[in-house]
Amino acid sequence: MSETAAGTVIVISSHVMRGSVGNRAAVFALETLGFTVWAVPTVIMPWHPGHGRSTRMAIDPETFDAMLGELAASPWIGEVRAVLSGYLGNAQQIEAVARLVETLKARNPHLLYACDPVIGDRGDLYVPETVASGIRDRLIPLAGLATPNRFELSWLSSAALDSNAAILEAALALGPSRMLVTSAIAMMNGSTGNLYLSGHHALLAEHRLVDNPPNGTGDLMAALFLGRILEGHSEEKALQLATASVFEMVARSARRGADELTLQQDAHCLTGPMSLVQMRHLMHPGQARKR
Repeated sequence: MSETAAGTVIVISSHVMRGSVGNRAAVFALETLGFTVWAVPTVIMPWHPGHGRSTRMAIDPETFDAMLGELAASPWIGEVRAVLSGYLGNAQQIEAVARLVETLKARNPHLLYACDPVIGDRGDLYVPETVASGIRDRLIPLAGLATPNRFELSWLSSAALDSNAAILEAALALGPSRMLVTSAIAMMNGSTGNLYLSGHHALLAEHRLVDNPPNGTGDLMAALFLGRILEGHSEEKALQLATASVFEMVARSARRGADELTLQQDAHCLTGPMSLVQMRHLMHPGQARKR
């Protein structure tokens, strides 16, 4: 019997002692939606590196591989519906994640693997290139859902993404059947967008920009969208709900003057967001090629 009616998600990412990034954001979001979460740390840090220098404790490859192997062989593994991977601490962890996903998919072909390729932003990689290329070559091909930001998609696809049409083409070429690209190009002034592509839809969800947003929005978005898909929502509804939740959380955190997402204080934004999100249907690249 499942631990919860919603099921279990394995989340693999960084852990900070103080703050709301990595696993701290993703686990909270999924648990708030009603999922049981098995949280696997890839690195442990006192806080997000954006706050200043801190000690970084990476889980060594042998220990990490052993932990994932034990999870895969555990008596509760049948409860797992999805795996979400985020920040990885070294290139060796990539193979361990890949083996876990392959083992679980062999047991349950319906398992959803979501890869959040946390490799960089604002024009720069913040992981070694061996990690970035390993995610591209080993994990992206296994993913049923990928959630890069625009810079990450540009690096992974070796393409300049100066329009949403270019983003859609790159997303289609990269491979996963579902692709959610954050920091896409909004059509409204003063806004930002999340662009989603699947075999059925090309969608753009827009909301207004918030100045100086806290870190962790990508981690939160990936977890919320995955959770809404697992709940059985349509792709459009899942995108609308997840985008509205992240916008509300960021806006409320900014109004509080917080330097981190105020997840606990504003948890209601995750379950019942009220903000309006502009949803647009874009021309699917597959349709464009037929014209």
